[in-house]
Amino acid sequence: MIDRLVIFGGTGDLAGRYLLPALAALRTAGCIDDDFDLVCVDRKEWDDRRFGDWARDQLDRHAGETPPEARQAIVAAARHRRADIRNAVDVAQTVHGDAPVAVYLALAPALFPAAIQTLHAAKLPAGSRIVLEKPFGEDLASARELNRLLADLLPEQAIFRVDHFLAMTTVQNLLGSRLSNRVLESIWNSAHIAKVEIVWDETLTLEDRAGYYDGVGALKDMVQNHLLQLLCLVAMEPPISLSERDLRDRKVDVLRSVRPLADADIPARTRRGRYGAGTVGQRAVPSYVDEVGVEPQRRIETFAEIALAIDNWRWSGTSFVLRTGKALAQDRKEVAVHFRPVPAMPFGHDGTTAPNVLRFGLDPESLTLALNAVGTSVDTLAPLTLTARIEPPELPAYGTLLLNVLRGDPALSLRADEAEEAWRVLEPVLSGWARDLVPLEEYPAGSLGPPGIDRNR
Repeated sequence: MIDRLVIFGGTGDLAGRYLLPALAALRTAGCIDDDFDLVCVDRKEWDDRRFGDWARDQLDRHAGETPPEARQAIVAAARHRRADIRNAVDVAQTVHGDAPVAVYLALAPALFPAAIQTLHAAKLPAGSRIVLEKPFGEDLASARELNRLLADLLPEQAIFRVDHFLAMTTVQNLLGSRLSNRVLESIWNSAHIAKVEIVWDETLTLEDRAGYYDGVGALKDMVQNHLLQLLCLVAMEPPISLSERDLRDRKVDVLRSVRPLADADIPARTRRGRYGAGTVGQRAVPSYVDEVGVEPQRRIETFAEIALAIDNWRWSGTSFVLRTGKALAQDRKEVAVHFRPVPAMPFGHDGTTAPNVLRFGLDPESLTLALNAVGTSVDTLAPLTLTARIEPPELPAYGTLLLNVLRGDPALSLRADEAEEAWRVLEPVLSGWARDLVPLEEYPAGSLGPPGIDRNR
């Protein structure tokens, strides 16, 4: 297990909000000890005292439930170094040593190519690993180039293209529910399932992230990585094991089976939108184009929906709808599996029934099943909802991901071909939207999204 972590972008939002709290959780769980060495790198002219104050503040704000001794241990383990990721001499001084190092690129994705080239010139110690955040590239061509650069730097087993969604408890329970219950797996196919919705609707707006989001948009920020990963877990064939090879092989199979979208499909199967001024809850929200740091001419979408079909034996005839949006009326973050209605109804003319829906709540984490049961008399029906509470995990999602990196288990990261296949699925959408085959609709902040969006629950 590697006990040295270097975070480039070590005083950014990702490091402060997620990585430092994740390390504190690992310390609490006994996964790292006093020998752990943490180096946070950026271009700030900070001394150790100022960095320590910043790290302590971040942990107090974002890991307040973690024991104070664990938070203090992370502060004590951490050092700040000033370095330019484009300068091989700076980087070499930071990563060199006798022991292997895990390098986390908590940087803007546009810096990944230069960072990888610099790390190659700096010569990482044998056995080292590298971690890259999403989005992995900007399109298929750039993803292929990143993979080429990474292959020159480290073997595939040492490359972690991480997606924290894969470490969420409910996502793990999705796999567990499917693969360990005969009652579900036997009906987990198009004969019984009409539609699967994979949804990340949120009331959050831009939240001071224009520097990142206004160059990416909803499709690249959420659909290309997080939601496609959930699609893979919902639709894949049962793997032989949960080892990195077996699990990732089956995920790639799903992406390869997604039916390519032609130009004629783009207006019929995709929608995009951008929020205008409105009210979310009790909060007045300006139009997206009036948010600080936004460049309106980029025409970045804050709402994206895409309906996909999977051309294989199991899923022919089932629709998969992937949707995400910002500044909406309510949060809805779930995988909703809509079963087909029963073929015959023995409850007479007054008998009504709604199709069963199995919901995997992502945030908050939950599991619910909507059924039909006998109502006040034997010939009437009433809805019945079964809800299961999911116990909170010992580690947060980023804690699980970091532990896998330090232990060298890439099962929950993307393999090179998987990253490229994800871009292949969305390339026609990106191209179609760039040519305005689909209008950029405006929806008021605090609404359900663009008019006519299917909100079947």
